[in-house]
Amino acid sequence: EAGGVKVDALFVDEGFGTLDQRSLDGAIGMLQELTAGNKLIGIISHRQELKEEIPKKVLVEKSRQGSKISIDTGI
Repeated sequence: EAGGVKVDALFVDEGFGTLDQRSLDGAIGMLQELTAGNKLIGIISHRQELKEEIPKKVLVEKSRQGSKISIDTGI
């Protein structure tokens, strides 16, 4: 919100693969805090830890016949 710009959505494309466990836990905590404030956070990652911690997901699965998209609402 600095400079009068309001950001309601953020997309993060990877960058989690090189984090150690402590740093990853900190990043997940920060992202969860942001979503608690009605912010939309999109994460593109292959890390299992993120899959387990993030309740709502758009999942893309690759196969020889093409990609398949599914939505997991966490319910």
